Amino acid sequence: MEPLQCGTSPIVGFRFSLHPMTGDFIKIIKGALNETDTSNVWMHTDDVSTVIRGKQNHVFNVAKALALHAAKTGEHVALSGTFSIGCPGDSAGDVYLEKSDELLNTDATKQYVSSQFALYPMNNPDYMAVIYREVDRAKERGVFNDSMHYASGIHGDIHDVFAFYEEAFANARSEEHRHLVMTVSMSINSPSHGGK
Repeated sequence: MEPLQCGTSPIVGFRFSLHPMTGDFIKIIKGALNETDTSNVWMHTDDVSTVIRGKQNHVFNVAKALALHAAKTGEHVALSGTFSIGCPGDSAGDVYLEKSDELLNTDATKQYVSSQFALYPMNNPDYMAVIYREVDRAKERGVFNDSMHYASGIHGDIHDVFAFYEEAFANARSEEHRHLVMTVSMSINSPSHGGK
């Protein structure tokens, strides 16, 4: 049996779980899913998480829109997920790669987000240089919050945070080392944010 090879497909995937800190969590999760235009991505929800797949710009656009719609309820919401590209299981024949580049979710509502991310450039012996470069980029963009074990803190307006994440994700993947994973955890409307 041949070992699986990292893929060359441009398909991006994001598997995530949304956790509203309220007894009415089902309404918030379903509301966010219903209010977000997901027609440019493939999406499947099971009893644990949701996965979206497609072009990078649409995956990040839908992920941000889902988080923003959940946040607009005013409830404390946590989102945790994993972005991936170059997974050996992804196929270049995905019909969602044929979608136009026009973004369908354009809500510009301001929303403070505190988050943490970690980059995993798979099979790249120079992975720490890749990670440090993107942390420096976060500092340049004004969204860097803190260094910590196993992650880096990122915070600010949701649009700036997601713009950084998409840029970091795009820049951290090299042609030589094609499989990249990025984990993201975010907290929105937390009482510890002091009303931000």
